[in-house]
Order: sequence, then C-alpha cells, then structure tokens
Amino acid sequence: MFPAEVLDERLIYALAAACVASLVRGFAGFGSAMMLSPIFAILYGPTNMIALITLSELSISAQLLPGAMAHVQWRFVSPMALVAVICMPLGILILVSVDPVILTRVIAAIVGVFALSMVWGWRYKGEKKLSITVGVGALSGTMMATTSMGGPPVLAYMLSGPDHAATNRANIIVYYAFTGLGVLGLMFWHGFLEWWHVGLAIIITPIYVIGGAIGSRGFRASSEQLYRRVALGILLVVALFGLLR
Repeated sequence: MFPAEVLDERLIYALAAACVASLVRGFAGFGSAMMLSPIFAILYGPTNMIALITLSELSISAQLLPGAMAHVQWRFVSPMALVAVICMPLGILILVSVDPVILTRVIAAIVGVFALSMVWGWRYKGEKKLSITVGVGALSGTMMATTSMGGPPVLAYMLSGPDHAATNRANIIVYYAFTGLGVLGLMFWHGFLEWWHVGLAIIITPIYVIGGAIGSRGFRASSEQLYRRVALGILLVVALFGLLR
C-alpha cells in the first residue's frame, strides 16, 4: 500500500503537524488544512498534498458534524457549498496549468485586510445576500481545488458578521464536510487519488480523532471572545504565510 519512500522520516513530521492541526480544527472548526498545506506540500508535493489533506479531513468532519447540526444555518451554507463544488473543476484546471502561488497571495492579501479590520472592531451588520454568498463560494471552491486553502474567503465572510461562535463554528464544519467530499470526488475523477494516499490518511486518522476531541472540549469551555480571538489569529497567520510563501 505504501511506496518505500513514504515510510521514512517524513512520516514523523506529518504526524507531528497533524497533531497540532487537529487540535486547532477541533476548537475552531477550521484551520487544519491551512496549517498542513505548506508542510505536506513540502513533504509530498502539491498534488499529493491536496489528496492527503482531504482524506485526513474526512475523519474529523465526521467526528464534528453531529454536534454542529443543531446550530448550522442551512439556507446560508447550502448554496455556498454547492457553488464551491461546481467551481472546483476550474481549480483543477489552474492546478495543472497555472502557478497557484500568485492566486494564493492575492487571496491572502484580501483575507489579511478583512482579518485586520475585524481585529480593529469592524463587523459586517448587513444581510448576507445570496449574490455575495455565491461569489464567496465560487472563489473558495476554486481555491480549494488549487491549493487546498479554500477556507480563508469563507471564514473572513462568516466571521465578519454578528453570528455567535457556535453558529459560525457549525457553519464552517458543515461547509468543510461537503466541500471536502467534492474535492475528493474530483481528485478521484482526474486520477490524482492513489492507494498510498488512503493508507497514509488511515495512519493519520487516530491523531486527528484524538486531537479533534480535545479541541472540541476546549471550545465548549471557551467564551465568545476567546473563540473570535483564536479564529482571527489563525486567519492572520494564514494571510501572512500566503503573502510570504
């Protein structure tokens, strides 16, 4: 199931990174793919990175979904996730034909501006219009299939509003679950998914499950203010990384 080169020292780094990422994902509902993408891209290459992260994310999505169902806003999340999946083939086209670093830097700059404005106290108080929601979903889906970092535009959009932490977290968890399945199906269709990806994801899964459970427990004991600080902090780190990578 594994090529010989996979069972080397890279596995140690991959497991260590997954441990930290799963804690963040369990607490905030997001952040793991953003943390793992640069590390896995260096260890295994960009295309393998997307397959490995998407497979690994499925386990923690299944773990977090039951607790999110009571708080999710389906009328908001459903159209955004659907459009994101529809736009993923464009992301695959970019992945195989264009350097995704340029696109990542543009998105990182936008996310950084949003995150900084929210740190300074700005919040979007208007209605989340369908046109804006669909546009954010389209951008996210394209980015997700290109760099596995499709979350930042969606997260900036969600966190800029007045919704409570539990609602934001639930929306994010459900969005990642459905779009993750979309990415996985697209990777399989284009022949980018290999058996060793599945095997390595199985090795990572226990780390994800344990870390996700610990992170979820931390969220239940946290406050609205702490959640917002952690979420915005993750966005700022991701934006900085995207600009400097």
